[in-house]
Amino acid sequence: MTALANFCGVTPQAVQQWVSLGRVPRAHRLAQIAEYFSVSEQELIYGDVIPEPINTLAGQSSSPRTQAPLPKGKYRRVVAHDSANIDLIEIRRVKLTLSAGITGFNAEPYDSNGRPLSFRADWFVKKGYSPEKLISIDVKGESMEPIMSDGDTVVINTADVIPKDGLVYAINFDGEAVIKRMVRDFGRWFLVSDNPDQKRYHRQECTAAECIVIGRVVLLQRENL
Repeated sequence: MTALANFCGVTPQAVQQWVSLGRVPRAHRLAQIAEYFSVSEQELIYGDVIPEPINTLAGQSSSPRTQAPLPKGKYRRVVAHDSANIDLIEIRRVKLTLSAGITGFNAEPYDSNGRPLSFRADWFVKKGYSPEKLISIDVKGESMEPIMSDGDTVVINTADVIPKDGLVYAINFDGEAVIKRMVRDFGRWFLVSDNPDQKRYHRQECTAAECIVIGRVVLLQRENL
């Protein structure tokens, strides 16, 4: 990890986030990683099976090219969403409707004009998640930059509402849905933004009357690489 970090000009912690947390590097970082491992960007993304380009004139696949050897390690195959595949479970994409001081919330179906978030059934078992308790919403604003950007999608586990220091949660903050990191300081809970501009995004105390946990953020899908 350290060697890869030095090659890409990032910190080892950034590489650890790519590996351990599944965070997707930005486009120019993907190119650097592919160069480091002497593979193509396609091989880096798709693994050892790469879709062959289609020859639109002949209507057939072009001749296969020689593939560079893949580095040793574990890979997760990327598959397209298939609503007929019983092994894939879809996570609902919703818009939240909240009221100040109310613990419950309405989750309205949200058509994002894109493929839904779907995972294999064994992923839910491995993580200990109940599919019906997971929802996905869009990130709004820049308060959680650079970890989360406007337009990104997060998955929320609504069964996990007990705050833990340093983790990220979706909050009903006085009737508004916000995504913040919860930090405990001197026995009190605060909502903290990851954006380094703390004058603009200052921390706010989380009190029971106006700050209600909707659920913990368990997965991030980046919109822009």
